Parts: sequence; C-alpha cells; structure tokens
Amino acid sequence: MDDWSVALPEAAETLTGLRDAVQEAIAADATPLLVTNTCAASLGTLPSVAEHHPDAVVLWIDAHGDFHTPDTTDSGYLGGMVLAAACGLWDSGHGAGIDPKQVIVVGGRDIDPAEGELLGGAGVTVLSPAESTPERLSALIAGRPVWIHVDWDVLEPGYIPAAYRVGDGLLPHHVAALFAAIPSADVRGVELAEFEAGDAEVPERVSVELIVETVQHLLR
Repeated sequence: MDDWSVALPEAAETLTGLRDAVQEAIAADATPLLVTNTCAASLGTLPSVAEHHPDAVVLWIDAHGDFHTPDTTDSGYLGGMVLAAACGLWDSGHGAGIDPKQVIVVGGRDIDPAEGELLGGAGVTVLSPAESTPERLSALIAGRPVWIHVDWDVLEPGYIPAAYRVGDGLLPHHVAALFAAIPSADVRGVELAEFEAGDAEVPERVSVELIVETVQHLLR
C-alpha cells in the first residue's frame, strides 16, 4: 500500500523544480512539454497553469479521475489525489487554483463511488471512452485554451505500458483524433505521464514510437 503522506515530502524538491520550470517556460512564451513518471508530478505544474492561464481547460486524459483526497483514498497513492489537490479539495502544500468546472476527464472509467461523488459535486466533466469523441471534446472546449495531461493507462492495455491496466480503453488512433481536433495555437502545455518501461509484452521501442506518432497530431 502506498502512503501519500510519505511520498509527498519526499517529492517536494522535484515538485518545486517542476513548478519553476513551467513558470520559466511560460515567462518565455514557450509551450511546456513534460514527460513524467507519475501523475503526481502535476502537483507542481497545475497551480502554475491556474496562475498564468486561468481560462484554460484542463484535459485530464486518464482512465482514472485522480480526484481522491486523504479522507477518501483507499490505496494512499499520491498520483490518485493530484487533480483534487489542484482543484483545492485538499492542501498538498504546492498550491491549487484550478477551477474544477474547467476540467474534463477524458476516457475515465476506473472511478470508485467516493471519487465519483467528489467529481460530480465539484462540477468536473467526466467522459467515458465511448463519449470521448473529437466532436464532443471540441464542443466542450468551445475555443478556449487547453492544458493537456495524458496518463497512458487511458489506452486499452497492450499498446503503451502503464502502471495500472484498465480494460475497455481508448485506442491510439482515438487519442490521435482527439489531439487533431485541438487547434495547436490553443495548446498551453502538454504533460505525458505514467509510461512504464520494462513490460515484456510491449517492446519499449514500439511504445515510444507510438507515443511520438500520437503526440505529433498536436504539432501538425
């Protein structure tokens, strides 16, 4: 069992560094592209998004809502609490400020009842894989700027290794179509999280090539 109360202070220096890096990129009028080993890294980035791009939609492309708090988590996994912290439901010590009504969980399907209540109560939009279409996403974004977070467990298992496998996911070409529906000029930053190397069933080279191919639809 993970223990967020141990993981959080251990990650403090890294989270501060991520915050500073995003701040510097935004100040330089650049579009940050982050590749991180865990969704918990967003504890350091999302508060900066809230500060500098308060009108941005946060696309949380993930099989999970990551909307637990210390009071609701059963696993204790810090990465499962990050979005709730960024929306101010609990204090991580690294800031908050994201408006939950501007958050869209894309491909969400592994959400337990307590987390679902928090998401619904906060006004987060949750799209199942079947609902995660380019047309629906474009309508919800409605021309606003976008910050994109991808946890590769949003995909059907077998394409890109991730820490948690959840069936009935999106396929890579579905994610590519979602990316293609977002005007590149509207993208304020991209986070790619939870790529797990070392899966014997999925060669790393193939997975990395698939990530690059998918993300290129944001850079067209």
